[in-house]
Amino acid sequence: MNFDLNEEQQLLQESVQKFVQNDYDFESRRKLVSSDRGYSEAHWQTFAELGWLGVPFAEADGGFGGGPIETMLLMQEMGKALVVEPYLATVVLFGGCLRRGGSPEQRERLLGGIVAGELQGALGFTEPQSRFNLLDVATQASAANGGYVLNGLKGVVLNGANADQLIVSARTSGDTRDPEGISLFLVDANAPGVERRGYPTVDGQRAAEVRLNNVRVSNQDLVGELDGGASLLQAVIDEGILAVGAEAVGCMEKLVHTTVEYSKTRKQFDQPIGQFQALQHRMVDMFIAQEQAKSMMYLAAMRMAEAAPDAEKVVAAFKVQVGNSARLVGQEAVQLHGGMGQTDELDVGHYFKRLTVIQHQFGDVDHHLGRFGAL
Repeated sequence: MNFDLNEEQQLLQESVQKFVQNDYDFESRRKLVSSDRGYSEAHWQTFAELGWLGVPFAEADGGFGGGPIETMLLMQEMGKALVVEPYLATVVLFGGCLRRGGSPEQRERLLGGIVAGELQGALGFTEPQSRFNLLDVATQASAANGGYVLNGLKGVVLNGANADQLIVSARTSGDTRDPEGISLFLVDANAPGVERRGYPTVDGQRAAEVRLNNVRVSNQDLVGELDGGASLLQAVIDEGILAVGAEAVGCMEKLVHTTVEYSKTRKQFDQPIGQFQALQHRMVDMFIAQEQAKSMMYLAAMRMAEAAPDAEKVVAAFKVQVGNSARLVGQEAVQLHGGMGQTDELDVGHYFKRLTVIQHQFGDVDHHLGRFGAL
């Protein structure tokens, strides 16, 4: 395997590194989290100007022509600064559905707006009863007058309150958990019958509950094949798993570095606590866990880039490793910082919160262990 980055990948990685180092300090992030929108519109425009919003899209659609490896690099660096701008929701999830299943008209109408930073999207796929099962869809899409009428509730829709456009999963045939009969639809976020209740999440992100009350869409709003949305949705969620997993690796790298540096300055019994062998062993365990997740990240990204037959299984294994590593690294970082590790003023606790959410996002360790065994 060749782990060397090409010139374009190196430039992309360096551009994100410079941005988070120079323009995304922790105090600035805290102000963004407490703002009305929960992120910086100026930063979002910077993302567009630097070409980051077009990374995974084809050049024919105005994008960079990148793939899983480029997304991995970008999200890993963003994880080091806990970036709150809705890149995952708009580019990876919403944009991923359009890139994989959108019609030429849909891609022409919407992808240019995403790349230019003028349009934001969200993907609604979870429901109160579904937990991690993508096939558990109770939202109904009933055929009517050359289109469909949508009724249902979507929960924890990332960026749902700020989005201009939504893509939602709905059942066009079959029972609630049938693998067939799920379709994806484009919905104007301000269309009659769309109710959104936005809220901040524990990790500083934004989500919303989205209720669909007799929302009318046309046949042209269908994304992908009728009744065949499950496979499209799973492929996009796998890309989301790679993205948040890479973000988690960035978070863990930051926590390991921060904890080691802290141990060199914090003193007990007139010597730095980093001199205590027991604590050295715990920090080595943190580093090993982080490196294990990083190795699986590279493997998952390469398998996805190659469209390998075992890519889905490797992604499930990556999510398991991220869950285990994130828990160990996050808990140890908080504990080794002592009481101050739990304070809101220190960034350590915020990284721990984000890692805790990522452990459960798109399926927890138990869910993906079962998925790995079934593939």
